[in-house]
Amino acid sequence: MHQVRTTCPYCGVGCGVVADIADGIMTSVDGDREHPANFGRLCVKGSALHETLGEPGRLTRPRVDGREVDWDAALDTVAERLTATRQAHGDEAVAAYLSGQLLTEDYYVANKLFKGFLGTPHLDTNSRLCMASAVAGYKRSFGADAVPSNYEDLEEAELVVLVGSNLAWNHPVIYQRLRTAKARNPLMRVVVIDPRVTDSCEIADLYLGLAPGSDARLFNGLLAFMADKGRLDRVYLEGHADGLDEALAAAREGDASVEAVAAAREGDASVEAVAIDCDLDPEALQTFYYWFASQLHVVTLYSQGINQSSSGTDKCNAIINCHLAGGKIGLPGAGPFSITGQPNAMGGREVGGLANQLAAHMDYDTPGALDRVTRFWATESLTPTLPEGPGHKAVALFEAIERGEVQALWVMATNPAVSLPEANRVRAALAKCPLVIVSECMANTDLIAYADIVLPASSWSEKDGTVTNSERCISRQRGMLPPPGEARHDWWIISQVAKRLGYGEAFDYSHPAEIFDEHARLSGFENDAAARGKGFRLFDISGLAGLDRDGYDALAPIQWPVNAAAPKGTARLFEDGRFATPSGRARLLPVRPRGPAQALDDTRPLRLNTGRVRDQWHTMTRTGRAPRLMNHRAEPFIEVHPEDALAAGLGDQQLARLSGADGDYLGRVRLAKGQRRGEVFVPMHWTDQFSKRARMGGLLSAHLDPFSGQPESKHGAVALDPLQLCWEATLLVAADLTAEAAWRDEATYWSRIPLAHGERWQLAGGETDKGAADLDDWLARLSAWLPVAPTLWCSDPTSGRLRAAGVADGRLRWWLMVGPPAELPGLSWLDERLAEAARGDCLTDDARRRLLAGCASGEADAGPLVCSCHQVGQKSIVAAIQDGDASVEALGARLACGTQCGSCIPELKSLIEESA
Repeated sequence: MHQVRTTCPYCGVGCGVVADIADGIMTSVDGDREHPANFGRLCVKGSALHETLGEPGRLTRPRVDGREVDWDAALDTVAERLTATRQAHGDEAVAAYLSGQLLTEDYYVANKLFKGFLGTPHLDTNSRLCMASAVAGYKRSFGADAVPSNYEDLEEAELVVLVGSNLAWNHPVIYQRLRTAKARNPLMRVVVIDPRVTDSCEIADLYLGLAPGSDARLFNGLLAFMADKGRLDRVYLEGHADGLDEALAAAREGDASVEAVAAAREGDASVEAVAIDCDLDPEALQTFYYWFASQLHVVTLYSQGINQSSSGTDKCNAIINCHLAGGKIGLPGAGPFSITGQPNAMGGREVGGLANQLAAHMDYDTPGALDRVTRFWATESLTPTLPEGPGHKAVALFEAIERGEVQALWVMATNPAVSLPEANRVRAALAKCPLVIVSECMANTDLIAYADIVLPASSWSEKDGTVTNSERCISRQRGMLPPPGEARHDWWIISQVAKRLGYGEAFDYSHPAEIFDEHARLSGFENDAAARGKGFRLFDISGLAGLDRDGYDALAPIQWPVNAAAPKGTARLFEDGRFATPSGRARLLPVRPRGPAQALDDTRPLRLNTGRVRDQWHTMTRTGRAPRLMNHRAEPFIEVHPEDALAAGLGDQQLARLSGADGDYLGRVRLAKGQRRGEVFVPMHWTDQFSKRARMGGLLSAHLDPFSGQPESKHGAVALDPLQLCWEATLLVAADLTAEAAWRDEATYWSRIPLAHGERWQLAGGETDKGAADLDDWLARLSAWLPVAPTLWCSDPTSGRLRAAGVADGRLRWWLMVGPPAELPGLSWLDERLAEAARGDCLTDDARRRLLAGCASGEADAGPLVCSCHQVGQKSIVAAIQDGDASVEALGARLACGTQCGSCIPELKSLIEESA
């Protein structure tokens, strides 16, 4: 057995991981106590990483036109078809769509090939969907895509403001660091600004449930308040920033329309005006304004709730304006802090992964950048042919495919058939595209069906390279296990294609260390960082150039810039008040707030919000392989206020349909008093691999931010209706019986939920007028669905309930309950019977007698899962609370819930309050 230090592949926190490897198998993972991002903490997703590995479900051989081939044939075909496309339609008929899941080295090589040698600007990344507005906001204000703060600032702040960030679910380790810091410092205040009451509100001293899309108005009001109350830092502004007068004039424009209303009330007229526009209590708003204006050490942490908007860049700049105006930047515990969604979104931006970038934080409009990058990438016999201007951003790229302008697309490590707005339109474009190449590690994704060429890629635990987290910290992700079958690393695949295209001299890499060295050298090439003179770029890791393989492998986490002036890295930017603009001064931007671009109407009257859930990641290709991560939110759902549900004729846990811009969404209703009236929330994770019509991308229109090109994913418009059904059922099946899954064709709704030893399917239908538990109908249905006929069954026509099981050779093969899932027993007992069958063990007489009951004698259903780490259900927790364990600490001592990653603590507190 040995241990390997690596980095978690999920969110932008970038936690260090220590993996235990025994006999070529990863047996467990723990947090790395030496890593500065997490100091040993891991969330439930990170702690289950070893459960997501294994060859089943992986792509292991290349495929061309649906036929498995060897690597030489696949690579030759890629090169031949790309060449044919360029010859017939020109360089810009070729495009690539990348991912924040790629390592920096993979990203660098892909960007170099497409922009440098294929000559197309059309290379973009799924970071466009989450971080592009934050990037544009930083560049407009600071002159560079540069996050000024770090995680320690959250612990040193006097005030932490969470805006559009459910930190407790989406960045749990940082939330736990903040929670601990607040417990140690009773003077620290936390403000949560979000239309939804989320688990992050557990530590909030103040919650502002503002109207969706009104964030810029709120922060414009704050800027005006600071000016009115004499809380601007005039010394800082005079020395380091421009644009105050224009920003203030724009911030005051919104007050006039409601001045008469505000003047009739007591209190500050401008605060009243903002409160009306944001649908907030004026007193609560004034409290926030006073706290922000009166404290110097303020961190505003913002994420997708700000970025994913048609005015996301302006919202970012409205926040940054307030920090610059108050001098709350470049100090410990202060700064506007955009927290990244993906593990390497920042690394992708460093190498030029966005369509408006070149490489090493140089853009097409950076003076001298085209010539500089061309000369750097040139070899003795090859000269790059870089495009003259930016390419299509993500949404525009697929529109260009739809129009036929782009004829060949290479997608790496992402799933645009699910994640983009107007997802059905995107799928139609993919179907129309003459050449779709997909580099992917999983065999079953929604995108694979559209691929002409499929290239099996390595995944986490196999890949070797670096990632950069939200605080600019570069960490090593180390390969520990061999890729399954013939899967290969992305940088190798791209380099091999480049060689077949005739560019081998520029892509002669034998190890990712060589790519990283080139990337580091480019960051310092003609970069007068010390004097901030000609060619100055803030991103500079030239201090890491020249590492040999041993040095690269031993690379410890370090924050850029890393250069001669900062050989040990840079924890915090702009401490000297010097920025990356030509003048060296920051800019305040005039922001004129705009509401959501998608209008509501009588046909779609509800405002749609989308986001993540606690235990899942992106489209679940990784987390969906760990059964214990599927139990907190097992099915796609629709969170809705109880009064809106009542108006739609819906109850809790009832199945419903949302109708949106480009399709519909089927999910189970979850009543949520923390949801604003007139608004609904759905998760982003479910795909056609896990449910029927639960892709949130089909609900969204493609409204884009004009500066960043980021689509508005937080402000859709939908209608909510009950799903008309005659029956609901739960089917548990052994893993080897799921290949055909014939029940999907008959069900109006289905959702697949992996178990440890089989699969659970939630089914519902409405195609028959027969009673839900009509015995003959169900026996015929089960015989058609499954190769093992029903062996045991019982039905109750009066209640519409039925249970049945299929047993072959004394072993359980499947189990069915007709009725709502709320009536299910705890499924662990049945899952263990499936495990026995997989081992070849027969049912005992006692187990066979209890089979239809689905549980051992007296065994209680633990209810919906709350603590994923220790598999503790809601009913067990409520019973313990009612038995006197009415604190988080007491529940932890009794049930162990909340004692590992801490992600479930907000939910535990809610259950304690509800029980009281």
